[in-house]
Amino acid sequence: MAWIFADNTDNTFAADNTAKFAERFNGGTDAHTGVVKEGESGGTQNPAFGAGGRMSNTDEKRRKLEFDELFTFVESSCPRFDERHHARLMKNVLCFGDSNTWGFKPDSISLPYPERHPHDVRWTGILARELGTSFRVIEEGQNGRTTVHDDPFALARNGKTVLPAILESHKPLDLVVLMLGTNDLKAVFGVSPGEIATGVKMLAQMILGSDAGIGNKAPKLLLLCPPAIGDQLHLPDVAAKFPTGQKDSRRLPKYYEAVASSLGCGFLNTQTLIEPGSDGIHLDAAAHGRLGKAVAALVKSILPPDA
Repeated sequence: MAWIFADNTDNTFAADNTAKFAERFNGGTDAHTGVVKEGESGGTQNPAFGAGGRMSNTDEKRRKLEFDELFTFVESSCPRFDERHHARLMKNVLCFGDSNTWGFKPDSISLPYPERHPHDVRWTGILARELGTSFRVIEEGQNGRTTVHDDPFALARNGKTVLPAILESHKPLDLVVLMLGTNDLKAVFGVSPGEIATGVKMLAQMILGSDAGIGNKAPKLLLLCPPAIGDQLHLPDVAAKFPTGQKDSRRLPKYYEAVASSLGCGFLNTQTLIEPGSDGIHLDAAAHGRLGKAVAALVKSILPPDA
């Protein structure tokens, strides 16, 4: 019988006690590998058992039983000793959204390609920091993503199409945070605020009807109403895409809240917390910080860290 302990400071208690017990019954552990040393068949080498240095088979079985009992005690005293146990204790939170989940920087709207806020600035990064090591935050944000619409000018932006694969690839999930709808306000889609909320409801029902949660059940859901669209007069090309965006975006909260109420899921109206940045759509660093902290507080209430 040989027990091997990884070089892990969290397991110092386990390794020290195992080494002491191993020395008590059979001469110790190997100094380099941490493997309990055994004698030849028929008994275990130990000077304490006379000139032959060998205990009887009966004594050896008794000693090994004592060792097994100690190992069980040590393992149960160190929850992180078993990586599978530790992984099971972590709660997985999926954030499914558009460019404001991706981290689009407002001042890059006129550049040839968008720039992204650093991870520790994005609201998902703030969320991860606030939740701590008991949680794993998974970012799934895409520029231009809609709820249920195919964009004729951009490939693969339909949230409904990609959501099943994302849920499948990241399962098991404890919670999904859903924030979509801003891109649905584009004139090309021609939908009302109520219809946008209907698209969000379809996604919410897909999540709550999935087997992507713990034990092949559905994960919990936190629905976020996206920020309102701001002034875009200084960006006429962008404003042309959202001719009624300012007015219609501010009508979304009541519809989103009704969706959350009908489904019994968590809800946050981000419009009470944050405003968009200089381009009238995307969040600046300060807004990301406020949103991340607000979402963290709600996640902790939905998924208590010690539960």
